[in-house]
Amino acid sequence: MGAALKEALRARALEDGFSAVGVCRPDAIPEAAGRLARFVDEGRHGSMGWMAERMGWRGDPAALWPEARSVIMLAEVYSPEHDPRDALALRDRGAISVYAQGRDYHDVVKKRLKRLGRWLIEAAGGEIKVFVDTAPVMEKPLAAAAGLGWQGKHTNLLSRELGNWFFLGAIFTTLELPADAPGRENCGTCTACLEACPTGAFPAPFQIDARRCISYLTIEHAGPVDEALRARMGNRIYGCDDCLAACPWNKFAAEAREVKYAARADLVAPNLAALAALDDAGFRALFSGSPIKRIGRDRFVRNVLYAIGNSGEAGLAASARALLADADATVRDAAHWALSRLQQG
Repeated sequence: MGAALKEALRARALEDGFSAVGVCRPDAIPEAAGRLARFVDEGRHGSMGWMAERMGWRGDPAALWPEARSVIMLAEVYSPEHDPRDALALRDRGAISVYAQGRDYHDVVKKRLKRLGRWLIEAAGGEIKVFVDTAPVMEKPLAAAAGLGWQGKHTNLLSRELGNWFFLGAIFTTLELPADAPGRENCGTCTACLEACPTGAFPAPFQIDARRCISYLTIEHAGPVDEALRARMGNRIYGCDDCLAACPWNKFAAEAREVKYAARADLVAPNLAALAALDDAGFRALFSGSPIKRIGRDRFVRNVLYAIGNSGEAGLAASARALLADADATVRDAAHWALSRLQQG
């Protein structure tokens, strides 16, 4: 029954739009707790206090829901149709991470997980819980344990069949399903992802220091960014795809099937001057349905001002000057910095 149910589940998942599916037991990542503890002890999580909270659950999925007997890990591809690094050369434009150029993946993946979970309950009974990046679940180690791939030297999940452009979702279930063999590391001697990082966020292969990662700095970090890192951010205003885009395994990347992940034309390389002029209402309207909305106008405009300061475009000085008296102190600081950089020429 277990093997037959698993094959039916796999077929259903692929039919419903997922790109890959694998199964592991909740106790399949015994090394995760120690790695997480070291990461937090060294302060590499930065201001992400939620990583230090509920570490027992995060490091041990079996403790998160003791009744669970299987973890179903699913991948959903969002491979870009263009090289995201192309936008880095457009000095008066901003670069937004590929995953944030379309609809919010949390909503899209969670709905698909719930549909698959309902099918599973109807087919075999049991109970389920679904997770997409918002609970104390270490999706990447679990996905590797479930055979979906391996964590590369950039710490993201890699697959020989999918590349590294895919989201992960999890279904915990009380049903017993046969586990898949774990993924095997296939990075070899390649260090392309490490060399691509503009801020040196990788202290060593397979390790990351979030405090230097542009994705962390533009999304999770509140307040001013360290001035030593601002110039290295270039025109990246939400996230960074450099390490992902550099991976040679992307030559095998699967094509995205979900049209909701297709990039909005206005978010591929948006105009910095227009973004700098956004007030709160304009920001919320522009990013309705986008994951960008959650960081708020002030943090986003801070990022835009750093990009303006790095642009070398004298014509953008007016945009920075207009924000010197902004209500938010961090925006004011960023505006002064941007204007100073442009005046230095």
